[in-house]
Amino acid sequence: MGELTTSIQFLPGVGPRRSALLTRELGVQTLGDLIRIYPFRYIDRSRIYKIADLRADMTGVQILATVLRVEMPGSKRLSVWVGDGSGELELVFFSGIKWNVERLQKGRRFLFYGKPAEFGGRLNMVHPEVDAAPEGGEEPQGSLTGVYPSTEKLKNGGVTGKVMCRLMASALALCLPEIEETLPEYVLRDNGLVPLRYALYNIHFPKDQYALQKASMRLKFDELFLLQLSLLRQKFVKSRSGTGIPLPKVGEPFNACYRALPYDLTGAQKRVVREIRGDLKSGVQMNRLLQGDVGSGKTMVAVLSCLIANGNGYQACIMAPTEVLAHQHYINISKYVAPTGVRVELLTGSTTAAARREIHAALEDGSLGILVGTHALLEEGVRFRALALAVIDEQHRFGVDQRAKLWSKGAGGLPPHVLVMTATPIPRTLAMTLYGDLDVSVIDEMPPGRKPVKSMLIGPSKRPALYSFMRREIAAGRQVFVVYPLIFESEKLDLQNLQNGFEEIVKAFPLPEYKVAIVHGQQSVEEKHFNMDAFVAGRADILVSTTVIEVGVDVPNASVMVIESAQRFGLSQLHQLRGRVGRGAEKSYCIFVADHKTSRDARQRLELMCSTEDGFVIAEEDMKMRGPGDLEGTQQSGLPISLNIASLARDGLLLQQARAYALKVLDADPALEQARNALLVAELRKGKYDIKDYSKIS
Repeated sequence: MGELTTSIQFLPGVGPRRSALLTRELGVQTLGDLIRIYPFRYIDRSRIYKIADLRADMTGVQILATVLRVEMPGSKRLSVWVGDGSGELELVFFSGIKWNVERLQKGRRFLFYGKPAEFGGRLNMVHPEVDAAPEGGEEPQGSLTGVYPSTEKLKNGGVTGKVMCRLMASALALCLPEIEETLPEYVLRDNGLVPLRYALYNIHFPKDQYALQKASMRLKFDELFLLQLSLLRQKFVKSRSGTGIPLPKVGEPFNACYRALPYDLTGAQKRVVREIRGDLKSGVQMNRLLQGDVGSGKTMVAVLSCLIANGNGYQACIMAPTEVLAHQHYINISKYVAPTGVRVELLTGSTTAAARREIHAALEDGSLGILVGTHALLEEGVRFRALALAVIDEQHRFGVDQRAKLWSKGAGGLPPHVLVMTATPIPRTLAMTLYGDLDVSVIDEMPPGRKPVKSMLIGPSKRPALYSFMRREIAAGRQVFVVYPLIFESEKLDLQNLQNGFEEIVKAFPLPEYKVAIVHGQQSVEEKHFNMDAFVAGRADILVSTTVIEVGVDVPNASVMVIESAQRFGLSQLHQLRGRVGRGAEKSYCIFVADHKTSRDARQRLELMCSTEDGFVIAEEDMKMRGPGDLEGTQQSGLPISLNIASLARDGLLLQQARAYALKVLDADPALEQARNALLVAELRKGKYDIKDYSKIS
């Protein structure tokens, strides 16, 4: 493998200085690294546009035109007027003026490539690329030229687009003979894929659009197929060795709860309960992700699942990320299971020592059926007599080590069945990757009677009108949430904003006519509960808070959600917050207040929020706009795996095809032991497609 591992400094035209620059800016160290840097777009030199057809919104176009006149309105600016019979266009140069004056002489024809722009009411083109026109009036033989990722430092160091193309051509000439196939012949044949050498050459220097499409599909399929194969192989191994606690019957607690429900479950809830029921009686440990929009009824599904465990003589637990949410779950679950006689308790950091002792004893003698709590459930002293099911709400908030402690508490040394729930809609393609080794259930239907929430975007200048609207809603007996972006608890600036906002609200809504409560992460648990309970019970008209109310808080009487500095939140977070209203019978509103300095991208995201309530549409769009990094929106932590060419945002169909084919391969050869799969084993062994403990939930 000599050439592929050769340092790029030995490539003609690179040397030590440029080599250091390429390593620093693009992470390229060897020739093999270089040829895996792919163009992110292509300049199509095969098409000639007429000047009359140019528009300012075009990215890059090529014209074939004759120089009509050359003007120098100032010593630092050159204007070259060209025409092609359909119209005239001004080309502007701010550098290389002397050279361009000598070259671009009146009456000569050239190919010009650049971006049309509007200036002073008419189109021009600044610093176009200039090439000689084809000889003898023949049509130019165009080609597709790759545009590579670049940085200011690379350009300043002389590594321009043209230089990158030249380096790539040299590297490919040296490396292509050494490139070995990564996929077995039968995989290529079944999926209509071109050989790897053909793909690598044509991704950089495509002969035409067809060659580019074939090359791109081959390289994307490589990444997505091997990624899915890696994930699914873990799942196959786990399902064959993952003995689970068998829960063969539905049981009386389930039936008693189901019969007492004051409403019918939605079709989606029934489908998901059936999927979970199938897992629980299979004898194999369940690892299932349950996705459902805010208010879609996930908690009800979790309760029915817990009652199946209870009906088989086992215990269940439900773990939530915050005390507020655990408390809320406890209240709701206690109501649901009242007709069943199953005992439910709450365990959090603030549970008293006496109550804790009682809970521990009831867990160990088996009289406690369902334990709801925070990470307090993971403590050493919490020992279940027979834990068969663990439900984890908003699982991305728990670390891998924390979760591992729960698995050791399963009955008879077996890990409990696991149901992971999230109200953060995860695009299907991302779920297949981050949670590829889990089975995924989706509640994609809302309970009847939930009214749509009217969403609107306003600026700070509209605050007086907003306050008038809030007063009208309060006068009608409703309540209002006002949320500030305390993204990280330590941000003094944010805490200041929250305090200032609270003071402003208190001034605008004074006692005794109005009562305002405040909740944030730096309060004591008692303070938090006191203020939250005041709002839930209707003793406070307005709750000023940070995102601690993002998940789980259920106040049907609250009809208005005001989100201050809304541009600082991610879409999924905004969607979660909006889900706190619209839970009662009254019409509800969500008002996004954006600061004056909101960027165009942020405004676009907020306008999207106003146009749809579908969490999955929002999550897909969020991923397209911001990449598939941290969809929570507070940090761009990126994916736990790097893909060179495939995109989870754009290549969803290909990902599904790759996953289906990976399943087919593993169905035929679960351990990849057959000789024909030796290449696949070799690729997986390189470790590129290992997702480190990201979705391992058991």
